[in-house]
Amino acid sequence: MRARPSSYSRKHLHDHLPGQAELTVGGTRHGRYIPYRHDPMETLTTRGRVTRLGATALGLALLLVGTFWGSDDDFPFGPFRMYSTSNPPNAPAPDTRVEGVNSAGTVIDLDQDATGIRRAEIEGQQARYAADPTLLTEVADAYAERHPDAPELVEVRIVIRWHGIRAGRPTGQHTDQTVVSWQAPR
Repeated sequence: MRARPSSYSRKHLHDHLPGQAELTVGGTRHGRYIPYRHDPMETLTTRGRVTRLGATALGLALLLVGTFWGSDDDFPFGPFRMYSTSNPPNAPAPDTRVEGVNSAGTVIDLDQDATGIRRAEIEGQQARYAADPTLLTEVADAYAERHPDAPELVEVRIVIRWHGIRAGRPTGQHTDQTVVSWQAPR
């Protein structure tokens, strides 16, 4: 044990709190029991408890409402139908892609590498593209920006390839359906 100053008496022992580095909370130090003391940062006030419980209740309520009445657009409180539904075992499976035709007549796959636009972004906005096909010029512009030396695109189209399915297995057959098309003015 450390030597104490001569003015330090036994009656002052209960007033002495060791420094944080010396304190073993709720245990012993040099064989002496030290009662457990809460750090003020560890205790939660009544207001803090009410705030946390309120935030938790609000989050759970939003999850419940989103699950029963929401849509996938209500992320992260939506129902995530993509994981909870399936297609019938004989229904064709869609595969959406974007194609471009350049001035030489070559068909080009306008995927994320070619344009920087993810397929999910195209699929998510497909209704907008169908309502206003001129919006596909954004895809053509993105392609031109990434490929400045390539021939200009004269057509951009969204194509769904429907893969045949029989008894839950692919049949190897498919059909292509162009759902939106934009052609450059001549």
